Amino acid sequence: MHGAQWARSDRQAALVICLVVQQRLVRPDRLLAHWLTVTRSPRRPFIDGVIRDVCDGVHSLGELDFARLCRARGLPEPSRQAVRVQRDGRVYLDVAWEDIGLAVEIDGGHHGLALNPVDDALRQNEVVLGATRVLRIPVLGLRLDAERFLDQVVRAHQQLCELPA
Repeated sequence: MHGAQWARSDRQAALVICLVVQQRLVRPDRLLAHWLTVTRSPRRPFIDGVIRDVCDGVHSLGELDFARLCRARGLPEPSRQAVRVQRDGRVYLDVAWEDIGLAVEIDGGHHGLALNPVDDALRQNEVVLGATRVLRIPVLGLRLDAERFLDQVVRAHQQLCELPA
């Protein structure tokens, strides 16, 4: 908690919060419980929002950015780290609107390394075969051209909302 408050920037503070949960150094419920005991913080509104997103399943800065951008576009809150069971185990989708069958994967740099693209493709294909549309957004794309990617997410959300049940 102190690391986030002492960070040089909001971005660095968010990274500290994401990392301690992502690396399982602290459970989200314990992080939130401790945060609720903090009475003074120069970054209170910012840190509060980040902690609540992280406790809701955000695991990376890219996912945190995506959540903020979705809110700005008026999209409903999605599920985070949505679980799908496949033949070879469980798969966690970064973001999913379960009710309409839309998922978004925010791909950090490690997704392009070694055999990760093959594994990602196999997982995505299985999810799609299970009737969920998956959009992929490289974190670099989110930084360089967020508007175009969010246009696609909004368009997919609208299209799927219009489909007859």
